[in-house]
Amino acid sequence: MTNSNNGYHGIDIGGTKIELVAFAEEGQQLREVHRERVATPGTDFAQFVAAIQGLIVRADVALGTRAPVGIGLPGVIDSATGRQLSSNVPALNGRQVAQSLEEALQRPLAIGNDCQCFALSEAQGGAAEGMATMFGAIIGTGAGGGYCVNGRLIRGPNGVGGEWGHWPLAASLLEPHGLPLFDCPCGRRGCLERYVAGPGMKQMYRHFGGGDETPLTIVARAQSGSAVAQHTLDVHLDLLANALSTLVITLDPHAIVLGGGLSQLAHLYEKLPAAMNRHLFSGVRTPPVLPPTFGDAGGARGAALLARQQLS
Repeated sequence: MTNSNNGYHGIDIGGTKIELVAFAEEGQQLREVHRERVATPGTDFAQFVAAIQGLIVRADVALGTRAPVGIGLPGVIDSATGRQLSSNVPALNGRQVAQSLEEALQRPLAIGNDCQCFALSEAQGGAAEGMATMFGAIIGTGAGGGYCVNGRLIRGPNGVGGEWGHWPLAASLLEPHGLPLFDCPCGRRGCLERYVAGPGMKQMYRHFGGGDETPLTIVARAQSGSAVAQHTLDVHLDLLANALSTLVITLDPHAIVLGGGLSQLAHLYEKLPAAMNRHLFSGVRTPPVLPPTFGDAGGARGAALLARQQLS
């Protein structure tokens, strides 16, 4: 087995599954050569580390190489203690995940936020390929993202660059839309993701008088003439447009690429640009709002690209 830097292993960690995708480097491109997925050991940290080790060992054996590893983790890492925070994998919360994995794997390792890995994947070979700057905005179970300049991820000293989901919802929108301050698992109240992510849309639908429905069902009910469902979609669109317009005047990206489950909602691409314009001042143009090229498959690819960015 060779110790080679001609390829990278990318690992995407989710609440229910861990997926490893191995890539061979061909010029500036990455070509997939191996893939394996296992269930996430959600409550046992030792089993979690063992699952990661097993995936990497099997990839090494299959490919005859010992490649650097990039890992996309949910949540953020406390820069002072190295402990994982706000993870949707209970076994990881409060653990020094990066240190533990480096000790277990004994090889170069790059760890990033899963949303940042999505953005990096879409910036290199994805929907924003060739653009000088881009923002990848996840709207799924939560809301997060990443900012890339010339195809490189910008993270910052705390590693939280792109965490727009924990901006506070603008007070100017709460009262006009008749919304309460929803609690957020991060410990604060009124975070954007509690309104614009999938569970937030569901919570607003219930608040306006609807039942316990999925976003896709809410869209279908609106198309069938439900006033409550249509009102929910109108409010959701306005809140999301306000948030993305704030991204525009803060970072001025050349494109915004949506990810996560709600990125599948076609009406967002049709209506967001005009809705964002209403929140921007004169002379500022809305960048293209694009669907993702890789979708759910981008996490492991982005993790491999992060390993190439940090470890090559």
